[in-house]
Parts: sequence; structure tokens; C-alpha cells
Amino acid sequence: MNESILEVKGIGEKVAEQLAFMHIYETNDILQYFPYRYDIYEEKPLQELVHDEKVTIKGKVLYNPSLTFFGKKKSRLSFTVEVEGIAVKAIMFNRAFAKKQIQQGQDITLTGKWDAHRLQITVSKYKTGKMEENDSITPVYSLKGDLTSYKFQKLIKQVLDSHVDDITEILPASYLENYKLPERKAAVRTMHFPESRVALKHARRRFIYEEFLLFQLKMQLIRKINRESTKGNEQDYQVNKVESFITSLPFTLTDAQQKALTEILKDMKSAYRMNRLLQGDVGSGKTAVAAICLYAAVTAGKQGALMVPTEILAEQHFQSFQTMLEGRADVALLTGSVKGKKRKELTRQIENQEIDIVIGTHALIQEDVLFKALGLAIVDEQHRFGVAQRRTLRDKGLDPDVLFMTATPIPRTLAITTFGDMDVSIINQLPSGRKEIETLWVKENMFERILDFIQERVKQGEQAYIISPLIEESDKLDIQNAVDLYHQLTAYYDNEMEIGLMHGRLSSAEKDEVMRDFADNRVKVLVSTTVVEVGVNVPNATVMVIYDAERFGLSQLHQLRGRVGRGSKQSYCILIAEPKGEVGKERMRIMSETSDGFELSEQDLQLRGPGDFFGRKQSGMPEFKVADMVHDYRALETARQDAQHIVENNLLQSEDYKYLKEILSEEEGLLEKLD
Repeated sequence: MNESILEVKGIGEKVAEQLAFMHIYETNDILQYFPYRYDIYEEKPLQELVHDEKVTIKGKVLYNPSLTFFGKKKSRLSFTVEVEGIAVKAIMFNRAFAKKQIQQGQDITLTGKWDAHRLQITVSKYKTGKMEENDSITPVYSLKGDLTSYKFQKLIKQVLDSHVDDITEILPASYLENYKLPERKAAVRTMHFPESRVALKHARRRFIYEEFLLFQLKMQLIRKINRESTKGNEQDYQVNKVESFITSLPFTLTDAQQKALTEILKDMKSAYRMNRLLQGDVGSGKTAVAAICLYAAVTAGKQGALMVPTEILAEQHFQSFQTMLEGRADVALLTGSVKGKKRKELTRQIENQEIDIVIGTHALIQEDVLFKALGLAIVDEQHRFGVAQRRTLRDKGLDPDVLFMTATPIPRTLAITTFGDMDVSIINQLPSGRKEIETLWVKENMFERILDFIQERVKQGEQAYIISPLIEESDKLDIQNAVDLYHQLTAYYDNEMEIGLMHGRLSSAEKDEVMRDFADNRVKVLVSTTVVEVGVNVPNATVMVIYDAERFGLSQLHQLRGRVGRGSKQSYCILIAEPKGEVGKERMRIMSETSDGFELSEQDLQLRGPGDFFGRKQSGMPEFKVADMVHDYRALETARQDAQHIVENNLLQSEDYKYLKEILSEEEGLLEKLD
């Protein structure tokens, strides 16, 4: 199967060059180059045909075709076909040769664009005589250069006929039997030359499962390597002290918080180093879970660290942790603002374990910060930090347990795929007593009424955010921008209230100052770009206005909406949008009706696809040939469970799994690390 493509009859240097653009170098590559879609021609009764759509009809040719020429070498062939007792006119352009093939009295199947008003079909594909089922399925390939589908399929047929016995079955027989999957040989042939829709469905099912299984096996092996190469620190925390701390909190943990907490504490007690992702919707109480876990580490004689993306967020966490842990643990704040003697003294205390818990920004990972016994490191909003930054924190201390937290609800489908080398805990429940945020979708002509509504809320002592997608005016995009909005509001309110402006071009210090003024209620209305998305807790802010809301994804809109509704007062999220397309309208409708972040993220995934959900470049999302993580999520879940079973029970060493092992061995050093 690794024979050079140049060995195949009919493939010279020129064709090989075109195939190389498609990453086809060996015979195996061409057989694995599956169609990206199949055109299925389904015959329907005349009355069900839709005007201007592609249709397939069968009939009998009533008269021999007439051929006329026009322009330069252009031709028009027309003939009449009897379909269900009705005369239908058929037109074919630039296929003069067909005149000899189509004759009166013949059975014919035609595919093309239907004109219901004229009872006419403009033919793109035809077949005389009886049509077999496989004729109604046409594979469509993504081809480069002047390679035609006909020529490409001819090459595939050649390779298949000469190499069919070299196609090795890689799945154990028990899997084929349990899941009723076709053998690899038959499935490869069916993918390129489908005999029927049922056979094609099963062949696709086989390759979807195979792709997912190989991917999940890699993930599970990486996870096993990570666990076995780094022993944890077996934190023997004091259960009674932790329970006493939970009881002292001014609220009761939700069932979801309790479940996540149990999973994390179990990891901390184990001999392996924890590598867990904690997902929780905005306001679901991840911080409380983090505080309990950090305190548990302290009762085990260890230190804890919490790293957050901004100084102001670090300060806010520091204040709430100090209040919660008063008399139980020494908490310190370490940010870029802590300098000179103060910093030196603080790093000395951390190194001597005079400090139990350190909360800070990336200042925590500077070289001069040394922990004596770091037991638990928590990274909040983990996607905001680079991989290297996260690793540096993880490598401080003696193999600390690591917990990554995110308020971006990632659909379970993606979480188990993208973070397959991590364990995932989910808090999908909001604390009781929270008022649901009212979400309204309006058009731009309502803007003045919205400004009046904000003024009313400010008079009641409340605050508001107004979010815009751009900082300054852009010629390319006709959308409202932050600087313009700021001037517009300043003029409208005529200096009656303090308005703040925040965007990504401000320095960290400037951003912090604006945010602090807003948090302290000196600024009443904050005009901002999405830099406010992962932000501070301002319980007094009750109105979130999002301009040009159709330009944001559902998850981002939900994150922004989560900036309000943090206090006891009723809060509002107003989406100003005039989407042109159906997807944009659907997004606004879903936002207005759904407040559950996980449900929204699933819907976002359906609308945008996995690549867009994460942004392809940074996500490292796997590219599958046949499988689709959104639509085939059940197969993904099954493959994950099977991969887990194979790796945990060391089945790759047995004869049935030898071909899977061979494929995985090609992955650089993956299996050697386990041996």
C-alpha cells in the first residue's frame, strides 16, 4: 500500500504533480482520498418537482432530437420525453454528440434544472436504457488542476483492482460484529463506487468510527503517558476541616458544584497528578469550588495558586478569598503592580511557605516566584493564557495538581475531543435565587429608547455596559464603533453622567483604571469592545446593550450577557441587530429564548461548525476525512469509551489489535513512551 503513485499505470510526472497538491503520494493515499459529498439523483413524481431546482425524471423519448448550432461551436439539442403521460421538453447545450445516442422510443433518465412553467428540463446528466441504483449516486471529489472526476475515478479503479488484497483490516473482528460494520476492503470500494445508498451509509459509518477511534486512542495514550510520567503529590487533606469550611459559607453548594468538587478532591487525593478542566456557565459558582479546593490543599500542608488574566480580577478574587478564608489560611496577592521591597518580601514569604494561597496574574510565573510546596495550581479562563505560560505554572513546585477553569461553555462533544487528554468536570446549574436576565432583540431605530431606558436605570443607582465590535471607524464595515458610540452618548446625556471608554488598544494600566472606576460606580455607563468579556464582578450593572450583535457568535454573546445579572436586581440584555441571512436571524432568536450556556454552545456548534467555534488556527482541531464531530457525536462518544477500554486494559499488546498498534506506532514516540 506504500507503493509510489508513479508505479500506477497511466500516472506520469504531470498527473503525479497534480496528485501531490492533494497530498496523494502513495497508492494508500489515493484509496483514502474519499469524496467530500455524493450527488444522489432521486426520481420524484412530476407534481412534486420544485421550480428552478435540480431534479431527476424518467421517461420515453417521443421523437428523435433536433440539433441547432449558434455562436462559435455552440449547440442546442432538444427533444420531447413522455413522463407519466405528459410531454416534457428536454434541452441540452453543447453536447451535439448526444444526437446519435438518443433515439425515438428509448427509455431515458434525465437530471437537470426544472422549469415548472414551461414543463421543461435543462439537462446536465442523462442515461439511456434502464438505470441501476448505483447510477443514481455520483461521488464528488475535491480535485486540483485539470484532473476530471472521470479520470480520477479511473485511477482509483485501477489501484483498487490491483491492490484490493493489500487493504488490511485494522479493527478487531469483535468490533465489526458488535457494530455491524463492513470490512475495510468492501468499505473502501463502496466509498468510491457505491452500489446503493444503504451500502454507502454503512461504509461511511465504518470510516467515521475508525477515524474517531484512532484519534481517541492517541488522546488516551497521551493522557496515560502524562499520568504515568508525572506522579502527583497525593494530597491527604483533612476532610473535617474542609467540610467545616463548606458549612461556614453563606450559601449552599448546588448539586453540580458538589459533584465537580467530589471529582476534583478525589484527583487531589490520588497518586496521579491532576489535569482537569472545570467548565461552568457564567455565575455558576466555579470560584467557590476553587476556594474549597485551594483550602483543601492547605489542610494537606501544601500551598495553592490561582492565576487569572487581569489585575483587577486578581484583586477581586483576593478580596473574596480573604473574606471566605479569614482565620483559616494566609492569602496573598501578586500582580505586576507589586514591585520593589514589597515584591521581594512577598516572594520570600512564598518560598518559606509563610503564605498558603497566592492569587495573581502571569506575575505568578516569573522566575523569582518559588513555592516551597505548591500542591494545587488553578488557571482561570485557561484559554486566555498560552500553552507555555500554563506549563510554567504547572512546573512550579513538586508536580502540583492542575485545575483549568473556563466560563466558556464548550459542548460536551468538543470538550471530550479537544480536551481528550484531560478529565472534564461540568457545573451546569445556577445557584437558586438568581433572577433570569431578560434578553431582547431590537432594531437600530430603537436606540434612543434604549438610551432613555439606561438613563432611568442609572437614576435608580444602576449601571450599564454598551458593547461595540470595533474600536474606530472602518471603511470596510458599516458597523457602529466604540469611539463613535462614546462621543454619541456623551452628547446625548450632555454630561449628566460619567461615561467610560474601554478597548484593546489601551494599556493594561489604562484598562484597569477604567474598569476600577466602573466597579466603584464612578463611571455609570461603560462603552467597550469585547475586552470586557472576561471581566470583573460588578453586581450593580444591570443593563448590557450589544451593538451589531449579529457579528458575534452565540457563546460570545452569552459571555457578554453574563457580565450583568450578578446582583439581586432584575437585569437586561438588549441585542441591537439587523441580520441579513437566516443564520444571523436564528442566532438572535436563540439568544432571546435560551439562557443555558451549554445549550447555546451546542446550537452555536450546529450553526458554525467546530472549526469556527474555536477558531481553526489556535484550536488544533482534528481534521477528519469522513467524520463530523457535530453530527456524529454518538460515534465519537462510543469511540472514546472503546479507546479508554483498550488503553486501560493494555489491549494494544494483543494480536487482535496489532494493526491499530502499527498505525499508532507511526505517531512519533507515542508507544515507546509507554513501553
